[in-house]
Amino acid sequence: MSSQRRTMKLGAFLPAPGHHVAAWRHPNARPDGGLDFDYYRSLVRTAERGLFDMVFLSDGAGVRTKYRDADELSRQGRMVHFEPLTLLSALAVHTTHIGLASTASTSYNEPFNLARKFASLDHLSAGRAGWNVVTSATDAEARNFNLDRQADHASRYRRAREFMEVVTGLWDSWEDDAFLYDKESGRFFDPEKLHILGHEGEHFRVRGPLNVARPPQGYPVIVQAGSSPDGQDFAARWAEVVFTVQQTLDGAQNYYRGLKKQVADHGRDPDQVKILPGAFIVVGRTRAEAEDKYATLQDLVDPVVGLGMLSYQLGMVDISGYPLDGPLPELPPTEGSTSKQQLLYEKARREGLTIRELYLSVAAGRGHRFLLGTPETIADELEDWFVNEAADGFNIMPDYLPDGLDAVVDLLVPELQRRGLMRTAYEGTTLRENLGLHRPAFRSAGRAAT
Repeated sequence: MSSQRRTMKLGAFLPAPGHHVAAWRHPNARPDGGLDFDYYRSLVRTAERGLFDMVFLSDGAGVRTKYRDADELSRQGRMVHFEPLTLLSALAVHTTHIGLASTASTSYNEPFNLARKFASLDHLSAGRAGWNVVTSATDAEARNFNLDRQADHASRYRRAREFMEVVTGLWDSWEDDAFLYDKESGRFFDPEKLHILGHEGEHFRVRGPLNVARPPQGYPVIVQAGSSPDGQDFAARWAEVVFTVQQTLDGAQNYYRGLKKQVADHGRDPDQVKILPGAFIVVGRTRAEAEDKYATLQDLVDPVVGLGMLSYQLGMVDISGYPLDGPLPELPPTEGSTSKQQLLYEKARREGLTIRELYLSVAAGRGHRFLLGTPETIADELEDWFVNEAADGFNIMPDYLPDGLDAVVDLLVPELQRRGLMRTAYEGTTLRENLGLHRPAFRSAGRAAT
């Protein structure tokens, strides 16, 4: 295969039990896996064996669910897990090539702290860190940070834009060759290559410099998942990998082409932004085997959990008073994920689904594209989007873990490789090199130290 041939970029999205809402109840799943380091180490090594570009750990600053009583909450399957940057730092020493990406919020962190943490992870992993930038979307998180409710959508994005200016400025506190370590002259670093940020803005006052050297990748890879107008504009300005939720080829093509145009409008190279729609995968050696896997999980869906999960996906709107076997009613917009809410409405209308049918449908991929079948049929579907300007790759969402990831690596990946759609060896050692992304040049946003 030519080294110049375009190949799929793959993320492995790995919540501890898997993506199906009932995954933790599967006989082969590990419901306590979110607090077991050996379990996560095994998962990430499997993804690296499958030559994935990165593993991705989602996160939130609280228990993000809408529940009416303790019994409903007790039925949820993903309540506790490691803080992801801590976990990824430990995983860095047990892996060699795979990227290590995590969510962190611009709404409930300070720029200096996050700049320092992600720079440290990039050094610890020798250039494999990625940051999924989110603004957060629930009042449950706000209540853990001295607030009654989250800021409105537009305000969160204004803060996020300034946050990024500060963080990238801090990563450029030191030029790449600033540190001399010259024992003879006694000079530890070149003071002309230390730059003080001195930022003063609407939300932040940060002098700098960062007390970590410039990251090996220049900046950790910036990931973003917003699909709202504000989210797309933010992605076009900052993101290098974009996770998105799309159900149809036409919808994915429109998003892909529209976002690439916005990237160009910001003066950036569209090829330097990789768009990875989420893909919930149930793969079997035969169609019947895959269908049996899925049926087992669907039979384990608790109606209370299914309804609560759908409520969360709709932006924390309470739909418990509506008939389960009736249509999804028109609901007011929320300050949650407006793009996902709209996608669910479109799916319900397009397929004529009742509320019960909708939550059973969303129980799998939570609104992401759902692919069930053999390696050949799933590869057909992925290839169709990849070659027709709908995706640069996919954020793979296994049904339950660890078996679902094993099946993707052992069955689907070889089929993609056979078609020349996926690498057979890592191209480089950093996440940027494997994604085909340029290393950002040093950019002085402040003044040199005197």
